[in-house]
Amino acid sequence: MPYRVMTVCTGNICRSPMAESVLRRRFAEAGLDGEVVVDSSGISDEEDGNPVDRRARSVLADAGYDVPEHRAHQVTADEIASRDLLLAMTARHARRLRTQAPDEASAGRVAMYRSFDPAAPAVAGPGAVADESALDIADPWYGDRDDFVEALAQIEAAADGIVEHVRRALATRATHP
Repeated sequence: MPYRVMTVCTGNICRSPMAESVLRRRFAEAGLDGEVVVDSSGISDEEDGNPVDRRARSVLADAGYDVPEHRAHQVTADEIASRDLLLAMTARHARRLRTQAPDEASAGRVAMYRSFDPAAPAVAGPGAVADESALDIADPWYGDRDDFVEALAQIEAAADGIVEHVRRALATRATHP
């Protein structure tokens, strides 16, 4: 049974498909592409059925990433329950996922995507900020190409931490099935 990761943003056409693309490549480079499945969704149905935003597609392609061929969709409670790790792009997305989760175990698998970036502000422990929104990946939708480049940089900065987290989870799963 593969480890299932879902990235989540608002409409599932910008940040979450960008993160899906980055993580797929990073898991493949780590030799985990057969053990980890990555997909994405949105908390809203406003973009339902739409492809990846053209600006996100362009920035991903220019950075050498494969652009996922998918249609945007709204996350379901069943999807939340079936994923091992749900990576929210903002605190608002995380709250929505936790609220929509069918049980506490599912809600506990929700994490802020940028919490895996070693340079991001800490939201737990001594000297930490109290609000998860300090880890929000800015929404590039209303911006220009530079905003999409910035979102991709934030996504890339956390990707290796996510790979290591999943690698540890897989090792634990192997020793404690």
